[in-house]
Amino acid sequence: MPTRSRTFLRRHVPVAERIRRGLPDFAGRTDREVLDASFSLALAQRLVARELGFPDWTQLKRSLEAMSTREPNPVPATAPEPEIVSVHPQIFVTDLERAVAFYRDRLGFGVEYLYGSPPFYGLVRRGAAGLNLRHVDSMPFDGAARSRDDLLSATIVVRNAKALFLAYKEAGVDFHQPYREQPWGAHDFIVADPDGNLIHFASPPGEP
Repeated sequence: MPTRSRTFLRRHVPVAERIRRGLPDFAGRTDREVLDASFSLALAQRLVARELGFPDWTQLKRSLEAMSTREPNPVPATAPEPEIVSVHPQIFVTDLERAVAFYRDRLGFGVEYLYGSPPFYGLVRRGAAGLNLRHVDSMPFDGAARSRDDLLSATIVVRNAKALFLAYKEAGVDFHQPYREQPWGAHDFIVADPDGNLIHFASPPGEP
């Protein structure tokens, strides 16, 4: 499994799912079968066209040509400001199945998706917080330094951190740091996952 996972990562397996969705000829094929197939320029153009809502490359070109002859739309005087709507820290794990079970069964995260056969990448989410789980053959960090210096993998801001801490305690979660009040007014605790990743849960300053 580890060797195959490395191969999948180098070859960008998530694109296999994109190809299956966009090109019916590839439906039902495994990730490896999709990636090993001959992929011509014509197929790439067809995929791009279908993802943009056109049946084929010719129709896409015609639409672009028609658009180029139109008068450009004026830029609105008050264009909306860019907005960051979410963030997904990447958490490295040596056993994806074990990690998914921990975040799902112990920490209450839902599984949004898993990639690969066998899976090597996935997203778990609880509320507005998402964590990308990525398989690695060995952890790229010094575990002793991470534990000693509290090197966090992610901070998740929560309402009522104490209630969440008590729920996790009842579920048998191991804590790197128990619930406490910090000098700057936040209340927080730190969970260590099975690979030693430190996930920090903290309330906004001034809240319990």
